Amino acid sequence: MMDRILCAIDGSKAAQRAVTFGIALAEKCNAELCFVTVSTVSQSSAADSPFWDTKLFDAGEALIERELGDAMREASGSSVKASCATISGRDIAHAIVAYAMAEGYDHIVMGSTGHTAFGRLLTGSIVDDVLSQNHPPVTVV
Repeated sequence: MMDRILCAIDGSKAAQRAVTFGIALAEKCNAELCFVTVSTVSQSSAADSPFWDTKLFDAGEALIERELGDAMREASGSSVKASCATISGRDIAHAIVAYAMAEGYDHIVMGSTGHTAFGRLLTGSIVDDVLSQNHPPVTVV
């Protein structure tokens, strides 16, 4: 039984499909839904880096807020009890799984671009990294 669903988003078209699917799944299962995104740069690490400045960091934070806001607006048109969270971590897949396990989510929804095996070999895949860990059930959209 699914009571708490975590939907990982990153602003991509694949993530948008995951949002739509996650809302429908949560509605069907009468489950809570949380949209989560991972920030790989913290304000303190950005301050110590020659590559980041305040404007660049703030622009990244604004993008995260927009992505989560878009997901929440889509969920507001349904009966789903939705929330959102931003988590930090250098390893995105590990951060998603660790958050799901620590917060008691019993299902993860993620989007995939549908890369070929060769494409995944070259570029890697957060979905593949999540699936290689001990995790709650995962639906890949």
